[in-house]
Amino acid sequence: MNLQLILTVFTTVFLAEIADKTQIATFLYASDSGNSKLSVWIGAVTALAVASTIAVFAGSYLSQWLNQKIMARIAGTAFILVGIWTLVRG
Repeated sequence: MNLQLILTVFTTVFLAEIADKTQIATFLYASDSGNSKLSVWIGAVTALAVASTIAVFAGSYLSQWLNQKIMARIAGTAFILVGIWTLVRG
């Protein structure tokens, strides 16, 4: 295990998730007094774990055919497109 990589990934994902739409939805579920906070937490943690698992396996699989530079460009383009889509919808 590479502790530096773990900390880098944690920091990147943590900062990306703060105040995004997913966290706002989780915030709203938790703010409902009728909802179990533990249930909201388990649902949110499980969703992030499953999404991250898919990303790890997809990235590992795609890296067999695409080099990291191309994958980084694809990811960057996807971020830009999502940003534009968000601005247009807003």
